[in-house]
Amino acid sequence: MNFKRPRGTADVLPEDQPYWSHVYDVARKVANQFGYRKIDTPTFEDTKLFARGVGNETDIVQKEMYSFEDHGGDSITLRPEGTASVCRAYIENGLHNLPQPVRMYYAAAMYRYERPQAGRVRQFHQFGVEAIGDPSPEVDAEIIELGWKYIADLGIKNVTLRINSLGDLEGRTDYINDLEKYFSGLAGQLPKVDRDRLNRAPLRVLDSKAKETQAIADAAPKSVDYITGAAKDHWNELLLLLDKLNDVYRGFAYKIDHRLVRGLDYYNRTVFEFEPADAGSQGTLIAGGRYDPLIGVIGGQETPAIGFAGGLERLILELKKQELPISSWKGPDIVVVALGDAGAAGATLASGLRAADVSTVLAPKRSMKAQMRFANQQNASNVVILGDREVKTGVASVKSLAEGGGQTEVLLDVNSIAEHVRSAGTP
Repeated sequence: MNFKRPRGTADVLPEDQPYWSHVYDVARKVANQFGYRKIDTPTFEDTKLFARGVGNETDIVQKEMYSFEDHGGDSITLRPEGTASVCRAYIENGLHNLPQPVRMYYAAAMYRYERPQAGRVRQFHQFGVEAIGDPSPEVDAEIIELGWKYIADLGIKNVTLRINSLGDLEGRTDYINDLEKYFSGLAGQLPKVDRDRLNRAPLRVLDSKAKETQAIADAAPKSVDYITGAAKDHWNELLLLLDKLNDVYRGFAYKIDHRLVRGLDYYNRTVFEFEPADAGSQGTLIAGGRYDPLIGVIGGQETPAIGFAGGLERLILELKKQELPISSWKGPDIVVVALGDAGAAGATLASGLRAADVSTVLAPKRSMKAQMRFANQQNASNVVILGDREVKTGVASVKSLAEGGGQTEVLLDVNSIAEHVRSAGTP
């Protein structure tokens, strides 16, 4: 029987690992620059955490969660997103007792039962940041700046920030009523999926991917026209802060998009997305916003918070699309080529070099030509050649595989060979 990976999952083969190392390394570097510390949460959580936190009417909860009953009879769900889990950890571990805001980041696998396509899979990976405990627009600007710097440091160019304000939940009634009236008057022109959304959650219609709906949504009431009081002040102050980022980061730009609402129930006030200039329907690289009600909804004391998540698969697709240079895999410092009866001596030497922190691979016992081909395939920096003569005389031949590299006779002992390759420039 031939087994295949489950639909919507992927094997990350060695040749793609440099891309994954790049997005993880830059994520860690940028998060640390902004004072964010790593948090890991369980792969699965109580199903009710996501039903309450993400929202019962969202597509995620309605259609996409991997939920099951465990042997104890509890309903468990593989996490479809990271924010609810981080907020649960914030409550459960008493992080509200720390100086606020608590700045955290994660990089982890998520799971949603979606139709697989480019940049959208069933097991996917996100880099996310959360700042919990500060309501100020300065923190909103910080989170947005972090997302921008992450994308810029990855090397991705021609990215636009789309931003909107949803106001506060208690002040959203008039807006949603007017939005529902507007779409209801044009319901006959909407596809069935959006008519269903209109009945459940009118805001979701704004985020539709259907072209006919998008044209109608362009003329829909705008949320920023309905926000007042503290929410309005927060919005205006944030825009001023973003304007100042233009002076700090070359190429930074944003546009207000009244159709931007995000697909999760916990958002209020600021919502935003970063997308490349030629983005398709699945082109968003990073998305997030403020979610002040969430911690209160899942059982904690209502606490202001904001964050974002970026899909690593999509970021890697964009890196490849823009043909950005990524550091290639660095092979071993040494490949030991053993000839004749020198196999045992070669294996012993390889072990000694590894113990001395010199990365070393023993070539498979084949012809000299085949072993040298193997060393080149491994992207090795050097080969150490051992034959009966070298073992007998106690002198090994060390050949550099760099362009124009030479061959040198070196004493056949670990320290001498290690010192030689280090002095020649091999780390």
